[in-house]
This record gives sequence, C-alpha cells and structure tokens, in this order.
Amino acid sequence: MKTALVIGGTGPTGPSIVHGLVERGFDVTVLHTGNHELDEVAHVPHLHGDVRSEEGLVEVLGDRSFDVVVATYGRLRAVAKVLAGRCEQFVSVGGMPAYRGYFNADAWEPPGMPVPTREDAVTSTEEEDGKSYRIRRTEQMLFDYQPRATHFRYPMVYGPRQLAPREWCVVRRVLDDRPFIVVPDGGQTLNAYGFTENLAHAILLAVDQPDAAAGQVFNCGDLETLTIVQVVELVADELEHAWDVVNMPFELAPCTWPMVGQHRTTHKVASLAKLEHLLGYTDLVPARDAIRRTARWLAENPPAPGGVEERVLEDPFDYEAEDALVAAWRAAVATLPGPNPERLPGFGLSYGGPGSSYVRPDTRI
Repeated sequence: MKTALVIGGTGPTGPSIVHGLVERGFDVTVLHTGNHELDEVAHVPHLHGDVRSEEGLVEVLGDRSFDVVVATYGRLRAVAKVLAGRCEQFVSVGGMPAYRGYFNADAWEPPGMPVPTREDAVTSTEEEDGKSYRIRRTEQMLFDYQPRATHFRYPMVYGPRQLAPREWCVVRRVLDDRPFIVVPDGGQTLNAYGFTENLAHAILLAVDQPDAAAGQVFNCGDLETLTIVQVVELVADELEHAWDVVNMPFELAPCTWPMVGQHRTTHKVASLAKLEHLLGYTDLVPARDAIRRTARWLAENPPAPGGVEERVLEDPFDYEAEDALVAAWRAAVATLPGPNPERLPGFGLSYGGPGSSYVRPDTRI
C-alpha cells in the first residue's frame, strides 16, 4: 500500500485531503502540533511535534519516507529540506500573497492587481513588501529542495473551521436581526476565495496526475469569484433574513472594512486557466452553493462573541455606531437634488438596454 503524509490535516482543507487520500488507497499519516484535534481525521495515525523547525521535523519523522507528502502547514522551507529524497511526490500549499500588490494595491500604478492574476504575474520584491517577498522566496527554496514539487497558491479560504470567516461579518448580523447591512462602493469588489472542498479537490488532482503536476505552480480557488454584495445576498437568502443593503463610499464606512480585507476596494482575481488546462479542474461545489453551506454552518456553529475569529476579522459589530452612520448617510442623501428626468444621462448609444430591445426615445438616431 502506498503511504502519504499530510502535514497539517486538521485545518479547513485537511479533512477533505485526508479522506480523498484514504479513498485512493493510501495509508495516511497526519503530522501536526497536537494542539488541535478533529474527529473527522481521528481514524488515521497522528504524529505530534514541531513542524516549524528542521530539528523538530527530524525528531518526529526519524528516517521515515513516503510515497506522497502533502504539506499544508508548518515552515515550508524546512519541510521541503527535511523530506528531500524521502518522497516520490511533494505537494505544498502557499498563498496568493506572493504576488505584487496582494497586501498593498498601491504597489501598482494605478493601484490594483492585474485581473485576472496569472501564475507568471509579477511577484513582490523585499522593498515593496517584506512579507510577500518571503512567501515568494520560500517557493523558490521549495523547488531547490524538491525540483518536482507541485505548489498551490491558495486564495482566502472559506467553509467550516475557518479561523478568519469573512462570512461571519454577515451571518452574525443576520442572527442579531439587523435591519440593514452596509456595503462599500456598491459591494462590487471581487476577491478570490476558495471553498474548502474545492481547494482539497485541486490538491488531489495533483496527486492523481503526478507527471502533469510535477514542477508546477498553480493558482487555485473557486471558478466563480463573487462580489461582496453577492455574498451578502446569498447569506441573507439562505438564512431567510430580509434587510436593506445600504451602499456607502468605502472611505466613509469603516464597518465594511473587515469584509473588504484591505485598504482599497480594488480586485484580487486569480486566473485558474492553468489548473483547468493541465489538471482538468472544475469546482466540486459551485461558489454560490458553497456560500450558502458556509452560512448555514456558521449559523449552526457560531464563533464566540469576542473570540479568536472576531479578533482576527477585527469586526467590532458596533451596531450603535452603524445605526448613527446610516442615519446620517440617509439624511445627507435626502438633501441631494433629484435628477432632471428630461436630461438623464444615457448608457451610450451602443447599449441597447435590457434584452437589447430598449432605447430611450430621446436617444434614437
């Protein structure tokens, strides 16, 4: 029987990866710190130790070797070095922050990452962003130790057990029966996310196709990137909650900042064309269904108020401040002059309107 080592295994994507390997006939071992256990992976052997240092990895692994190693956690450069020559296939997880502008859209002029961002896009230098640079440098060191490795750049992850559940910003307000929710700049920001089962599926496709995946770096995530307002509306619909969606400028609405996750409402969209073409990737769970499932899971397993999830999100859920802000915004909007119905701007003469059958009478030529 072939053997597989999953480093991590108890995070958001770990159980799906472990189950997929077991279904493929692997004898799976999970290596993690032991600080967090999950019933979903209790059926496979566990090794507990320090996964963030070479010394700790050597101590816990001894002289073991494996057919497949999937590294989803720990200090990746140390993992790759210690397991060099001790596995037939090495699959690792990093992140989209390797790209220039992921943490700071102002690294581009004008601000904002390329849409979509391909695997060969510009990555950060040390001067631009030290953290992004270190992520990219780790990737380079990975291939030094494991030349045939397959590396996945995860987007933000969502689904059960996520420690930074963006959707909780919406779900908690639903559970608290809020009459409205504020979205910034129309809620039109696109930010790449990946549902846990979809990300695990991408990893397993690499395991299934070692030759096609060898030496490659892949973006991964959901094929459909949803806007913030789409997420808001899907969550509210799934939880059967009616409210007003209040659109405000991003700069005036700090209550929206945790949902955006950056200081601008520019986009972060990953190209998945390479993953689709080389490994045949498709979503196991369409993004719209995945958001609904995540909303239901969070409603049934709510994070503790003021707990680690809310501290990581940095959402204070300050409803008194939100009420005052929206009241002031609505009062200000009410003072604005209305449009002149006889001189409304058009959509351009090339635009035919809904169904391409309507053109305003005063714009006919």
